[in-house]
Amino acid sequence: MRLSIIVPALDEAPQIVAALEALAPLRASGHEVIVVDGGSADGTPALAAGLADRILQAPRGRARQMNAGAAIASGDGLVFLHADTRLPPDAAPLLLAALASRGWGRFDVRIEGRSPLLAIVAFCMNWRSRLSGIATGDQAMFVRRDVFAAAGGFSDIPLMEDVALSARLKKISPPACLPQRVVTSGRGWERRGVLRTIVLMWRLRLAYFLGARPEDLARRYANGA
Repeated sequence: MRLSIIVPALDEAPQIVAALEALAPLRASGHEVIVVDGGSADGTPALAAGLADRILQAPRGRARQMNAGAAIASGDGLVFLHADTRLPPDAAPLLLAALASRGWGRFDVRIEGRSPLLAIVAFCMNWRSRLSGIATGDQAMFVRRDVFAAAGGFSDIPLMEDVALSARLKKISPPACLPQRVVTSGRGWERRGVLRTIVLMWRLRLAYFLGARPEDLARRYANGA
């Protein structure tokens, strides 16, 4: 099985080189890396040149960018990886073994940052995901190509696209919840304030499950309300 690692990017100049260099061993072993840029103004595509197998332009929006990457991917397994998230060193055999037995899955996550509260956030995120079968983008979701197609890909919505896809995927197959950790940046949590962000995300997730429009939730997220 060949893996396609799809990295949606938007103004990721500070971390795109390190992110792609971390994926070099996967490329060397025959897997592919696809960067899907959503219209960066900071030279992200130029910085990614030579460090990915394909660099693609797509309309802005994480769901649209990831769907565009999946559409041109040649791998049997798709891995959706944020530019500020790092896979564990032994990711390839873990992913291949998981996809051989399950249709999709995710990793546990560790959030990197100064605040000690981030460790609690990660712990709660991992256990909530394990109990609910719902994954978030920070957990490096992965899925077999045929299962992704059967689930209809990511919904074209500005927020909660990972939650919406998880809900459809778990009707096809229970997720592989890998205990190995990806490491993701806590910059967004710390910029807004960790406690404030926890409350905001729980409010938005509850509103989503109660039927709120993702477009309205995206505006609330942008405004921190």
